[in-house]
Amino acid sequence: MPSKQRAVRIAVALIAYFIVAPLHADSVGKSEPVQTGFSVRALGTITEFFKAEVAAGKVPGVAMLVQRHGKPAYFETFGVRDAATKAPMTPDTLFRIYSMSKPVTSVAVMMLVQDGKLSLDEPLSKYIPSFAKSQVGVEVKGEDGQPTLQLVPAARPITIQDLMRHTSGITYSFSGRGLVNKRYADEHFFDNRLSNEEFAERVASLPLAFQPGTTWDYSHSTDVLGRVIEVVSGKSLYAFMKERIFDPMGMTHTSFYVTDAKQQPLIAEPLPNDGGSGPNAMFNPRIENKWQSGAGGLVSTIGDYSRFAQMILNGGMLDGKRYLMPKIFTWMTSSHTGPGSGIVPGPLYLPGPGFDFALGFAVRMQPGANPQPGRSASSIGAAPAARTSGSTQGKTCT
Repeated sequence: MPSKQRAVRIAVALIAYFIVAPLHADSVGKSEPVQTGFSVRALGTITEFFKAEVAAGKVPGVAMLVQRHGKPAYFETFGVRDAATKAPMTPDTLFRIYSMSKPVTSVAVMMLVQDGKLSLDEPLSKYIPSFAKSQVGVEVKGEDGQPTLQLVPAARPITIQDLMRHTSGITYSFSGRGLVNKRYADEHFFDNRLSNEEFAERVASLPLAFQPGTTWDYSHSTDVLGRVIEVVSGKSLYAFMKERIFDPMGMTHTSFYVTDAKQQPLIAEPLPNDGGSGPNAMFNPRIENKWQSGAGGLVSTIGDYSRFAQMILNGGMLDGKRYLMPKIFTWMTSSHTGPGSGIVPGPLYLPGPGFDFALGFAVRMQPGANPQPGRSASSIGAAPAARTSGSTQGKTCT
């Protein structure tokens, strides 16, 4: 999404993972480019590039990690995390990770599926009854020649699977220019910061942009999944993530808000002309609101997120502990929108050419279809708007 792409840039979250090994923000480890199969000279071009970006004022700072086979080949920080305070960029810098929150929420859903507490073919209305009344907005030409919105019944219920693969018919205000997108924009979701329950109810009151199960459309679906997790688990989204993902994986710096005043200076800030900083930022994690956005609200460090990325690269395991069973992981990272699915790309198909969509992840199906280096035909992509990348034999985690 354009605004989140900009937000990721201004948050200065530039991270590359090549076989990301367990890494903590306060203990990155010594880089070993030769031992890990990388050219010192070639990696040096990364340093030259980002020094130039900082010097030109394009970004305030950068944290960059390249790691392979469990060893860091390259880790450097450049510039500052906050142009106003001149605080240097450091390994423990806290980034708004925006859409990189989506893979975490998707894994949390699959944990509930694995526990037998949730099924992907169940209707969303089982957990949030208001969605039983969902209607689809269809634009028709009015008597004055201007488009108007006509509501028609949904052909079938929205399922949990639809939410996981962005085929629910729910949308984002910026995913298109239609009247349904305008209705979403009028809600000012990013300003109001409703609770997850209130947010889901508000979305349920809006028309769908497409019939469920027909069109891939980047959307608030993952935010609605956050509410489903709360209903099924009986806990807040953060409490569930903390219990099942953050604490077990050692992601001690990952949360929705940074309420500890001592930690707040670690938050990376945008440049003043990139959308504001502090209280004027698109998302100010210093102020705890009711909304715990499963689609874009997490704050994390380069070290913490590398732990999560490593678990995905390991097929659902980290440090000898299994978080997702092999069948669940394979199901999660296999295409659910390819030929025969009846699903077509929407107006903003962010995965791009050569990619289908799995359950919370984009999956590359055709090598070379989208010019992004280091991404093989078996790549999986985390969030279309905020990608980090890395590869292993036959598998890439983005």
